[in-house]
Amino acid sequence: MVIIPREKPVVENLNSYYLDVNKLLEHYQGAVGSGGIYFKSHAAEGVIFFDQDDLLNAIYREKNAELTGVDAADQLINAGGQYNFSVHVYQIPGDEVYFWSSIPAAEQIYKDLSTEFTDLEGLIRKMSSEKLTGYIDVAIGNGRESGLIFIINGRIMGGAFTWDNAEPGPTRRNQELLVKKTKEHGGSFNVCRIPLSKMNADRQMRGASVKPSKKTLTMMEELFKILEETVLTKKKMKADFNKILKMKFVDNAEQYPFLDPFAAEFEYTDQRIKFSGTATDQELVDGVTRSLAQLAQELGLARQFLFNAQAWSEKYMKQIQHFNVKLG
Repeated sequence: MVIIPREKPVVENLNSYYLDVNKLLEHYQGAVGSGGIYFKSHAAEGVIFFDQDDLLNAIYREKNAELTGVDAADQLINAGGQYNFSVHVYQIPGDEVYFWSSIPAAEQIYKDLSTEFTDLEGLIRKMSSEKLTGYIDVAIGNGRESGLIFIINGRIMGGAFTWDNAEPGPTRRNQELLVKKTKEHGGSFNVCRIPLSKMNADRQMRGASVKPSKKTLTMMEELFKILEETVLTKKKMKADFNKILKMKFVDNAEQYPFLDPFAAEFEYTDQRIKFSGTATDQELVDGVTRSLAQLAQELGLARQFLFNAQAWSEKYMKQIQHFNVKLG
């Protein structure tokens, strides 16, 4: 199975017979910045990962062959007439595309763990606490069903399950079902780790600077505004919102250095975020939501903040699930 997150299709069901794949790549490098082009036919499948500057990696698989890197990219670019691929383009955030493109480099660190001695739920917690970057491969019972749980630096970021078309996507419900199935039918687990040196080398080689997306910044701006208005409408509370916000940032600056007011990389003024530092989308969301939730709790406004954020939560439901946002 070729692994690629398929939550954000930009375009679907193109026919490779009519495509110039090189021009398609060039176009979407400019249009979406980073992502993957997935190719599927009755006899073969593959993917080309890219960022705005380069092709990051490619994977090609057919019955008796498996290629990666340049060889795989050449095969996919030149095999359209042979296999008549259905082609789909997916946008992948810049901080995640290196993970997906590095999966072929994953090293197995635990092999054939059994439910007889290992609890899957406990294994997931252990790998999260150890800040694993990689995935857990789960076979249920006699192997007729299976699942993959993808983890970046200890954060569960998705999964792929045979009962859900084996396509990577949001995982909370399916992860619970996977754990339940292994308890009922038994199973075995393999844990694979992507060397951070591999991902970091890819970033450095391409001069990648990790920045949160504009969409994530907008999402956080709106949440800041909700808490600010919650604080200001509390008649009995005399508070300088920006002052208490900076104090809270100081509390969390050790874990999220970009929040340090003295570094001046992150500023919230006039209901706008100015960000000049480096952070992934997940790091930014974690740092901001943690700070705002803590501040609301300390001011005695946690319940009102959650209530006022209901419309925001509905608007960004997919992102909230993806980033595992917790405001309460």
